[in-house]
Amino acid sequence: MTSTDHRNLTEHLTTATIAADPEVPLIRITRDFHATPAQLIRAHTDPELYAQWVGPESLSTRIDHWDARTGGSWAFTNIRGDERFSFHGSFHEITEERIVQTFTFDGWPEGVSLETMRFEDLGDGWTRMHSQSLMDSFEGRNQMLDSGMDVGVHEGYAALDALLATTVTTEGAR
Repeated sequence: MTSTDHRNLTEHLTTATIAADPEVPLIRITRDFHATPAQLIRAHTDPELYAQWVGPESLSTRIDHWDARTGGSWAFTNIRGDERFSFHGSFHEITEERIVQTFTFDGWPEGVSLETMRFEDLGDGWTRMHSQSLMDSFEGRNQMLDSGMDVGVHEGYAALDALLATTVTTEGAR
């Protein structure tokens, strides 16, 4: 399928595809959202919005630090009862079409991944997110895959769908 073939599809990828590259320690995630690229960029860079949708339903998110700009950094903690799971990283680039950042789970500090999210406007109010996470080893990539990340991805994106349907605009929350 070429990059323009999908524009004629009546169905969208509303369930994320998660694929491990067999040649490099890379995870690719692809998913369509009924939103503009600007709305998705905002949902990924506005800390109040991000905390509302990221991760599994069983966790809440506390933003510890957030400086969403090229050269900025971030940190958040997921909370479930007495359990805490902290993450941090740096924003390397934020543009109208993509976000490049690092991502580190504090429980595996040696496992830093480089993440690139590209937002492709499909027309008719739909955007396809192409995300890839490059780890420094296959072991680190497999730890990420085995961590339950698929649950967080699917439940988080379902929450993002709901958030996009009710509150996120390019100008601000309604």
